[in-house]
Amino acid sequence: MKPDVTKQPVIEVRDLGLSYGNRTVLEGVSFDVTKGSCLTVMGASGCGKSTLLKGMTGLLKPVNGQVMFDGVSMWGHGQLPHDTVLSKFGVLFQGGALWSSMNLLENISLPLETFSRLNKQEIESMASYKLSLVGLSGCEFLYPSELSGGMQKRAGLARALAMDPEILFLDEPSAGLDPINSSQLDELILELKDSLGITFVVVTHELDSIFSISDHSIFLSNQSKTILDQGKPVGLLEGSRLEEVRNFLGRSSRRKSKQSG
Repeated sequence: MKPDVTKQPVIEVRDLGLSYGNRTVLEGVSFDVTKGSCLTVMGASGCGKSTLLKGMTGLLKPVNGQVMFDGVSMWGHGQLPHDTVLSKFGVLFQGGALWSSMNLLENISLPLETFSRLNKQEIESMASYKLSLVGLSGCEFLYPSELSGGMQKRAGLARALAMDPEILFLDEPSAGLDPINSSQLDELILELKDSLGITFVVVTHELDSIFSISDHSIFLSNQSKTILDQGKPVGLLEGSRLEEVRNFLGRSSRRKSKQSG
């Protein structure tokens, strides 16, 4: 019988500690992300969600602990070569981080021009294909200022996909979007995960997204500076031993109750 690759951890975080100077943000953080799954990172503002993403993507060196990809540590002995890291990851930042002076074709082409050996025609063909994957076919020559918020997020996702990453890190992808665009982005994440087998790590506080896209989730705490609880969101809502976690995930039902009253 073949092993179930979806159960194999592609990311292993062990006893991770992150800080800015003397200010400790996270400590003792440990979890796994299985291949082809979507992990959501949740918690109140200021709990270290985006900081954790920086530690996982090599933008912030840990004070202690390890981040491992396919069993190889990013830091310390046997650390991953820089080009290998880049080929494995794609990152969508909160604002999309598109270059305003470049059209979408140029924005998506930039990482391919920098890190691949493709010729100009191949790069443009690949960039157009990535735009089509996120529903922006025919928008190649539009500039970011000509796009709606939802289209900008899709364009940012297309650029994150440029190098065919195995893992996509998304930082608050639904921030600033209306419910319809947010739902469409969630559907796109699920489609990419199912069709391309991409592993997702998503920082979000949006409840609809958490329940829609998560295979697993971790809840970070401002007070303890570590993981309070982890598991499937529905299971945490119904059975977490911690009131803070249940209250966070139960916000939607309480809001609906107040509105109906």
